[in-house]
Amino acid sequence: MRTVRQVARAAGISVRTLHHYDAIGLLKPGHIGINGYRYYGREELLRLQQILFYRELGVPLAGIAAVLDDPAFDPLAALREHRAVLESRIGHYRTLIRTIDRTIASLEKDEDMNDNDYYTGVAPETRDRWQREAEEFWGKDAVAAAQAKARTFNKEQVAAIQAEMEAIRADFQRLFREGADPASDAVQAVTGRHYRWVSHSWTPDAAAFRGLGRYYVENPEFRGTYNDDELPGCPEFIAAAMAVYADRSL
Repeated sequence: MRTVRQVARAAGISVRTLHHYDAIGLLKPGHIGINGYRYYGREELLRLQQILFYRELGVPLAGIAAVLDDPAFDPLAALREHRAVLESRIGHYRTLIRTIDRTIASLEKDEDMNDNDYYTGVAPETRDRWQREAEEFWGKDAVAAAQAKARTFNKEQVAAIQAEMEAIRADFQRLFREGADPASDAVQAVTGRHYRWVSHSWTPDAAAFRGLGRYYVENPEFRGTYNDDELPGCPEFIAAAMAVYADRSL
């Protein structure tokens, strides 16, 4: 039997994530000692492997629970299916890497690319969905204006904007781990930086910024961006901070 810390370390996830999986009934420990410690055996390790594989494939936790708890679930068949899906993705990822390499080269040389070359490897239906979701949420005019503004950035500006977002995300996650209040000065300072970052391409009013926070909670891809798997509740924390900022500062 392994302790929760041993399992977390082996799987590369946090103890908090395992506690969350236990709380929602997704992964119960095989045994709880008289000391209250959780212990996991081979069956639980294999179930956790399935959970992490399905997470890699983009399946939400509720969907994973439904699959794993189905009486007809076959672990061997699932593993073979995972392998087939991942094999099919290898070629796709190689294409995406080539697109990234071409884009890096064009930015380093300050050269333009053909419009279609920017998106080689990104499925058309994915691009269409991104466009449709953005237009439904912010409106066609706002999306078109943001796209036009983004095209004016040079490579140094793009790199600086990307680095800025990584720093903001890291600070949000750090404050969430520390148990900070979304309304605290420290969290609101990071939220202000986030608002200014968003304003590089679009300047939201209070309602729009508050709505963007809700989008972080409701959209699975945004939840993944804010590491919802290892930091369950972090998107809600950021959305709460954004709502406070909207009320106080916009």
